[in-house]
Amino acid sequence: MKTKLSASAAAVALVIATAGPAYGGDEPAPGEAQLHQFAKLPAQTFVPGSEPSGSRLGTAPINGITPPFANQPVQGFSGVLRNADGSFEMLSDNGYGNKANSADFILRIQRVKPNFHTGAVDVVGGINLTDPNNHVPFPLTRPDRVLSGFDFDPESIVRLPDGTYWIGDEFGPFLLHFDCAGRLLSPPVSLPGVFSPENPFRGTTPANLGGSKGFESIAISPDRRTLYPLLEGVVAGDPAGSLRLNEFSVQSGAYTGRTWRYQLENPAYAVADAVMVNQRQILVIERDNNQGDAALFKKIYLADLRDRDGNGAMDKTEVADLLNLANPRGVGGFGDPFRFPFFTIESLLILDNRTLLIANDNNFPLSAGRTPGKPDDNEMIAVRLGTTLDVDHRVLH
Repeated sequence: MKTKLSASAAAVALVIATAGPAYGGDEPAPGEAQLHQFAKLPAQTFVPGSEPSGSRLGTAPINGITPPFANQPVQGFSGVLRNADGSFEMLSDNGYGNKANSADFILRIQRVKPNFHTGAVDVVGGINLTDPNNHVPFPLTRPDRVLSGFDFDPESIVRLPDGTYWIGDEFGPFLLHFDCAGRLLSPPVSLPGVFSPENPFRGTTPANLGGSKGFESIAISPDRRTLYPLLEGVVAGDPAGSLRLNEFSVQSGAYTGRTWRYQLENPAYAVADAVMVNQRQILVIERDNNQGDAALFKKIYLADLRDRDGNGAMDKTEVADLLNLANPRGVGGFGDPFRFPFFTIESLLILDNRTLLIANDNNFPLSAGRTPGKPDDNEMIAVRLGTTLDVDHRVLH
């Protein structure tokens, strides 16, 4: 039986299909992945008419860019959602890399539209994240309760059918529920028994999770009833390289207590984003902490919530090596193979059962993975897989 695409999936499919040559004789071989389309948003892109930012970066040039900035930069893409018109919503992270230097960075969901024919990305809107109803029980940076990078470190995002968002934070780690206008709907939800150093509620309780190691990823079940927040770091006492995947009920607004274990290929690596493929399988970006020529490991795995080999961790199968993507058509003007050599690659979306959308977090102006000494752009790529995923059609809505 042929499944009818939702309006949003159809719009995204149209964007991809009309952006360049159709899939055909240059399909990737089984087990291979191929660069299909490329677009980028220049690093020095700012929200027009917004507030100054970057005052705590100092005044010395960073990768040739001198802070502070007259406006808010459109940067740090750490999560992606599709929209019905073919645009995408991109979650900006906490700003400039840590709590101390990001108090004047306004947390925001950006709306962008890539044109894969021209290779450009247009910024077509966005919303600030705010707490006008005083749900946050600790002091905020701004009296107007517009949220800043000192308050939270948002790194992952999903959207419910009612248009509201759940966002994963690293400072708690917390889950944050926002309405369609970016207003916080309820108090931050803590992960029981887990505290990062920045957690404002821990008091004298020792931190048992590393700084900036909270919810880098959230996946949502195809039926939109369950969230799967995945920690980026190892909880103290857990096996080395073992990350907790937690289950959260949307209906109850609480954790169920059910967990799984995702095992890193190397304890020094980290996860960067995750998305459900169907009710039991999840795609995960796993990476090293290097950029440019030093980057050696940036891969996407298909993990299974079932532990069929009995080793206590989810089964994993590699589906793409982002440092070794076939590029026989020279997409984007790059050679073959194509490398996506960024320190952080934090946005992942399924476009169809063979195609993924992937974007980097450019950490403006700090990362320079594409060209040494030059701040990274926000790059968006469509990657065609040699593996056919068993995608639940509801994931494409």
